[in-house]
Amino acid sequence: MSAPRFPLRAASALFLERQWLDRPRGRRLGARSLAGFAEATGGIQLDTINVVDRAHHLTLWSRFGPYRRESLQRLIERNRVLFEYWSHAACLVATSDFPAWRRVMMDYRRRHKGWARFLKQQERLIAQVEDAIRTRGPLANADFEDPRKKRRAGWWSWKPAAHALDWLWMSGRTAVHSRVHFQKRFDLIERVLPEALAREPLSADAFPRWHVARSLRAMGAATDLDLNRYLTYPRIEASMRRETLKHLLRTGEVVEIQLDGDRGRWFALREDLEPLAAAARRRTPSAGAALLSPFDSFLWHRERARRLFGFDYTIEVYVPGHKRTHGYYSMPLLVDGHLIGRADTKAHRAEGVLELRRVHFEPWFVRGESPPVRGGGALERDAALTDVAEAAASLARFVGCTRIVTARTAPAGLRSQLRRTIENALARGAAREQPTAGSLSPLAGRSGVDTRSGP
Repeated sequence: MSAPRFPLRAASALFLERQWLDRPRGRRLGARSLAGFAEATGGIQLDTINVVDRAHHLTLWSRFGPYRRESLQRLIERNRVLFEYWSHAACLVATSDFPAWRRVMMDYRRRHKGWARFLKQQERLIAQVEDAIRTRGPLANADFEDPRKKRRAGWWSWKPAAHALDWLWMSGRTAVHSRVHFQKRFDLIERVLPEALAREPLSADAFPRWHVARSLRAMGAATDLDLNRYLTYPRIEASMRRETLKHLLRTGEVVEIQLDGDRGRWFALREDLEPLAAAARRRTPSAGAALLSPFDSFLWHRERARRLFGFDYTIEVYVPGHKRTHGYYSMPLLVDGHLIGRADTKAHRAEGVLELRRVHFEPWFVRGESPPVRGGGALERDAALTDVAEAAASLARFVGCTRIVTARTAPAGLRSQLRRTIENALARGAAREQPTAGSLSPLAGRSGVDTRSGP
């Protein structure tokens, strides 16, 4: 029997849907929607970079629009809708998925991050740190002294207590209680997640099957390389992943599919065959616009974005300045399901300015051509630029800015038009995002566009 065949646009459309980007900024943030989004994607990545905002705030804004940060904090730290652990990298994951991640915690002594000798030598220190948390309540790394006089940069030169805290967390003896100035505070896991802890963890045999199925559900359709690059923690050996995939194929839970225009070997959950067919029939798989965080789950495997959307993306925060092509914090521009460009973005909060340092539009968009992969007709350029402007204005309000600087565009001929559309979007204020009980109130003060090259 031949494998079911779908057009490539079916996979891209379903991926947008599974990543909750079929309606960018079109949902309302609440306990149920927050948990649902984290379950759907497998995690919401955390990152220390705060050039525009923290990565998880940007990821959530792109799905829910402006929301009250204190509401999110309450949902995480009081209601425990999410908890912190690793899935792709450090992430907020759904508490409903705790039984799966509990298995990883239980197996951590065999799957730790590579410093077993240190931990064996520091068993007494680990016990002391755990006892301090038990006695004093939630503690952060800063609450423990470093006995060494000199410290070097890098996780390998953490002070001993920092290693102990990480070990206790990853092995499930503690959990992140809260964050203060983005610094983790740990408490005993039975005090942070008592109800989740009472649930039966997945068995060692069931976890790899859950891991593959969760990745497939998050992506809709995926290659073996996609499965390897999406949920990257814990690192499952290639041989085990292949055996797990073979098992799921034998049981019929997973099926092999073919995508027109791609010679790769693709897989999907059997239950997703109909959603793939429906996605293929959809004329407009996404309606709306957003700027995406470089750490968005939609971009976790960037080669996938190239194959499905014809968008070649590199996170350049780790690239030396003189070698960067698009800028330090380049945010992809998603419009109606198409990646039409990227904007190197920075928030100057003291001045109330969101700076679009460099905006690069994709050549096909500039030439008025059809998208390179997705198919369908060309985007109407004026409408697309208006959508970008509306998204930029929404982002500005969310990060506490009342003005937007547009420094440079490529091509330069689009700069004036983009500035005008941004000015119009700011003038309209929050008309398209009326505040609700769970949203951010409009910022007071003057709105305007700045034509300078900097704040």
